[in-house]
Amino acid sequence: MPTRPFEVINAQGHRLSGSLEMPEGIQRGWALFAHCFTCGKNNLAAVRIARALASAGIGVLRFDLTGLGDSEGSFADASFSLNVQDLVCAADAMKAAGMPARLLIGHSLGGSAVLAAAGRIATARAIATIAAPFDVAQVLHLLDPAGLARLETEGHALVQVVGRPMAVGRAFVDDLRAHDPGARIAALHRPLLLLHAPQDRTVDIENATRIFLAARHPKSFVSLDDADHLLSKREDAEQVAHLIATWAAPYLPEPPAGHPIAADAEAEETGLGKFQLALRSGGSRWLADEPATVGGLGSGPTPYNLLSSALAACTTMTLRHYADSKGWPVARIRTAVSHRKDKSAAPPDVFSRRVSIEGTLTQAQREELLEMAQRCPVHRTLEAGARFEPVEGEPPA
Repeated sequence: MPTRPFEVINAQGHRLSGSLEMPEGIQRGWALFAHCFTCGKNNLAAVRIARALASAGIGVLRFDLTGLGDSEGSFADASFSLNVQDLVCAADAMKAAGMPARLLIGHSLGGSAVLAAAGRIATARAIATIAAPFDVAQVLHLLDPAGLARLETEGHALVQVVGRPMAVGRAFVDDLRAHDPGARIAALHRPLLLLHAPQDRTVDIENATRIFLAARHPKSFVSLDDADHLLSKREDAEQVAHLIATWAAPYLPEPPAGHPIAADAEAEETGLGKFQLALRSGGSRWLADEPATVGGLGSGPTPYNLLSSALAACTTMTLRHYADSKGWPVARIRTAVSHRKDKSAAPPDVFSRRVSIEGTLTQAQREELLEMAQRCPVHRTLEAGARFEPVEGEPPA
């Protein structure tokens, strides 16, 4: 279903802006995602991983740390310790909202942050890191030397961070140098999954080795082949999400007894316009709406458009299956369906269907195919009518 906003108030009273990816199908649990250094919740890798996990039934919160993106506060006054504190506050907010973060996921410095925060997040059952540095002070090599030198004599300075100018405070640098990663990782007492690319030029593979050696069992390591540090290729981000979802399954809660079966389709108001809905079905998402003439935005098909589409799709698929089973030379099938109401008739709903069949067929074959259109499952459902079982409550996703 659509991404939902989720706000966190940190220990300094700043509002942190978050995005919650709602799980689809049978809910398997909730995860908290920590993004890379200077990135935000809308970083491509964070979005792709979170949405891929949501499609596997794992809801994910990604949020902007203090001073980044849409969150309040100043990045120049931030520190690694404050980032860790923000993660703890986010986990507390998720727990209070009935979405305990069982899984912690961190990318790059976010991986180091979840390793540091895990001991203070009681709900966490497992941790996964992606391209995480062992020693957080290693992040300092991402700052340009001239800017780093200015920080030694000035409280704040504009520093180039991987080619991006950012206001950084000396407290941030001093804080990075103060952490003891080895002791922190050894004290995790949580299952740990390390994902790292051997060709990572930002945080080299040796970091994964050091984290793996410092951690206690159970621990796992997966090499990401030729992925880059930021997982800029969609397939790399989706592979990471698939690996995490599979690995984390034993550490996530079982669905409660009587958990509702995933629905065939779901509709939820977007909050835009009077009628606009976000729909999910068959792994796809799209909008439904009403025309502007009746108060909608005209941003998507109407419910009756969707009903006509179902009949058109089912008719076309049925004819294709039948033609192929007969070995007939049908090149292309197109079906157009329209709907109207005739109040003087019973039933009042009338569907008009026009079928175009391209191919060197005999007249008898064409007539047989058109007869098959009457046997399309959706046609039969509409013709026979249906029973309804209304149930009030939250959708299964």
